[in-house]
Amino acid sequence: MAYDLLIKNGTVVDGTGKKRYQADIAIANGRIAAIGKVTEGATRTIQAHGLVVTPGFVDPHTHYDAQICWDGAVTPSSWHGVTSVVMGNCGVGIAPCKPETREIAMRDLVNVEGIPFDVLDKGITWDWETFPEFMDAAAARRPSLNLAFIAPLTPFRHYVMGEASMERAATAEETARIAGLIGEAMDAGALGFSSTTLNQHMGFEGKPLACRNASREEMKAYANVLKARGKGAIEIALTRQVGVLEQDQCELLDFLLDESGRPVTFIALFDRDDIPEAVRDTLRRAAPMIAKGARPQTSPLPLTREVNMDNPFSFAAFPSWKRVFADTSKAAQKTVYADPAFRNAFRHDLKNPTGFSNWGRIAVHTVHNPALKGLEGKSVAQIAQEQGKDGVDAFLDTVLADNLDCELTMASWNTREDRMRELLNNKAILMALGDGGAHVDMLCDAGYPTYLLGTWVREKEAITLEEGVRKLTSDPADLFGLADRGRLVEGAPADVAIFDPAAIGSSNHGERRYDLPGGAKRMVMPSRGVEYTIVNGAVTWEQGKLNEARAGVVLRG
Repeated sequence: MAYDLLIKNGTVVDGTGKKRYQADIAIANGRIAAIGKVTEGATRTIQAHGLVVTPGFVDPHTHYDAQICWDGAVTPSSWHGVTSVVMGNCGVGIAPCKPETREIAMRDLVNVEGIPFDVLDKGITWDWETFPEFMDAAAARRPSLNLAFIAPLTPFRHYVMGEASMERAATAEETARIAGLIGEAMDAGALGFSSTTLNQHMGFEGKPLACRNASREEMKAYANVLKARGKGAIEIALTRQVGVLEQDQCELLDFLLDESGRPVTFIALFDRDDIPEAVRDTLRRAAPMIAKGARPQTSPLPLTREVNMDNPFSFAAFPSWKRVFADTSKAAQKTVYADPAFRNAFRHDLKNPTGFSNWGRIAVHTVHNPALKGLEGKSVAQIAQEQGKDGVDAFLDTVLADNLDCELTMASWNTREDRMRELLNNKAILMALGDGGAHVDMLCDAGYPTYLLGTWVREKEAITLEEGVRKLTSDPADLFGLADRGRLVEGAPADVAIFDPAAIGSSNHGERRYDLPGGAKRMVMPSRGVEYTIVNGAVTWEQGKLNEARAGVVLRG
């Protein structure tokens, strides 16, 4: 027979962790038809000698919920060999949503995911109300990648409770209605639900994101929805301080595992040198739950971000900054930043361990006031020393002097190579946290698959190629029940990444582009060494460029 596509003479790494081997892969009707020595012809042949052929990568932690409305190519994930993305994480999203509450949903995304309001207002199409309609609208756009959805708890609570969802727990009747809507989403193909307890996850008007008000009785009801169906997973942002899992949070994790009978994946596991044993302590505390199916998430990247003080999400964990998020107009923010009482409260907050208290890690990248040009490239610690001020005053005085327009960079976690080797070699830890679609004005970590393969597999030899590929493919696919994705086997959908092992990689420093709706800025992470990406049998990325193939589908559980 003649195949649609034939990949010849590649080094196959099948996604399961098995040793690599040389083989041809034939594709027909969107599926893998044969693996081995293929002698039949094909409409198109890709010569893969010297290249590695793997399953397409599965990114389990993205926030592309809004971006898919204006970017069906789902960039930059589609540049990095990613063929499937899971969105709806951290309890925040835009479905279900009634027409009269769209602004609240968008403001939640502004505060939690750092997406500018004007971008959302111009870009979101709102061709849905319910969650099943949201999934159907995504499918109708014929995306370049496969899209999978988990149900974010905040919009579900708000859909039933209105603004009361931002103030209190649900009643028994409200809980039953919310659980029913989550069940409806699961029956439509959602892969589970998500929530958060993170202090910095504040939504509309600086109030706690609505899902943070859910009671244990509520969480039991929502977890039972998954148990009743015997499918799905829960994703939850579970740490008050990033990287530190406390005892009551361990109890919540254990509770969710028992009540759902399903896997629970939690964030964020970052190695912190300001709290040197935080990750090890968290893993020790979580060990009984990990044995029951809990999966902590980390990133292979050091966390480096740009900070724009118009949207100071990076400081949202500090209690004193709640005032800043209550009114995000520039005038209101400037008043707060100049207030000595606010500055003193911020100083008090900084007495607690935090990677942000190291002013040597926060540097001025760009200023707009010509009188401040001499500060570019300097850390706040340097500026403070030169000006005879403490870090808080040097930082906020600089921000005010530049009318809040200055851009800074902040380097924090996952910087110690020895500790990163521990995390990378721990099979319980899920490689994730690319956060594609979120925090677009300050960072881009969506290229973590190519960074993992280039930096940790090739350059540092911290893990094998086979294990690196498994972490990017079958491991996340299996967590969410996508059993036919993330592996190269005959009969499976033909999602394939083909890359040059000597060139694969990406930088951990983003590149600026002005291609959001309205011309707004975002950070992107270009890839290196990805030669071809194939989605459901169609070549979508070829030697550095996307084409017009729209081969993605909505993956339904």
